Amino acid sequence: MRARTVILLVVALLLAGGTTMMARMWLASQRVSQEASPLAVPTPSKSVLIARTPIQRGQILKPSDLAWEPWPEGGIGKNYIVIGTKTPEAYSGWVALLPISAGEPISDAKIIAPGNRGFLAAVLRPGMRAVSVTVSVTSGISGFVFPGDQVDLIVTYSIQDRPPPVQPGQPPMVGALLEHKISETMLHDIRVIAIDQKLDSKPGEAAIAKTATFEVTPKQSEIIALASEMGKLSLSLRSLVPGANEPKHETTDSSLEAPTPLSETYTVDSDVSPLLRAPAAQGNQSSAASTGVTILRGTQGTATSSAPQQ
Repeated sequence: MRARTVILLVVALLLAGGTTMMARMWLASQRVSQEASPLAVPTPSKSVLIARTPIQRGQILKPSDLAWEPWPEGGIGKNYIVIGTKTPEAYSGWVALLPISAGEPISDAKIIAPGNRGFLAAVLRPGMRAVSVTVSVTSGISGFVFPGDQVDLIVTYSIQDRPPPVQPGQPPMVGALLEHKISETMLHDIRVIAIDQKLDSKPGEAAIAKTATFEVTPKQSEIIALASEMGKLSLSLRSLVPGANEPKHETTDSSLEAPTPLSETYTVDSDVSPLLRAPAAQGNQSSAASTGVTILRGTQGTATSSAPQQ
């Protein structure tokens, strides 16, 4: 065998081995790249409006309750709200006609817009009533009470008090009955459902209201109607988080015919100013405990006391 043939044979073997090694290295690199980058799943091209948190029936919607969620195009219903048509802020003040679970798409059949027929009835929870009262700039907290807030209702009125009993040796008091002012929290934790005729509120808007509409039980509606004739009504805005020792009233079907059984709080004018005399309701207990009688014999007087008859 000639040397030239041997050299060509060696070169051919080297080229074949190199080609085989390069092919194996290329196949290995392709296998690694396929394992590192799995097949990309096509993402949905559209998003629908969903409930960010569970929404109860009759709940007034806020933009924070809603969010956009990518959705398969084949599963988008005709009543779903698709991105690009409206914004979550556009549904502020709307009311849920049905309960909506977290992550469930919002549809036109489950919500109702303010001003539509049946809107106010949809806001009210089962067995509840709507009652409106007149408020002023100060009693309405300068326009910072909005639909969906929880408030306490305070009534301020006047009472008449008898003059204090005349002590021996003092001239009798002649004149009209004394008048006292009393402020009392009559209802706790009631929901505001409308301010004037607006059942929604725009972000950053503080409108001075003339009337406020509340969601109350039938018994509470009677209390508000009577209190509005007794004196001036004021609103006290409650915090979103109740205090540690502050009970929170939850309306149930069993409590629809009963007033809110929470702690009674009231303030009289003598609590505000020490110059005012306390009402006789407090002073009569001590005066009624003993009744004094002065008997005159000549120039000397004898004082006797006797307990009141039960």
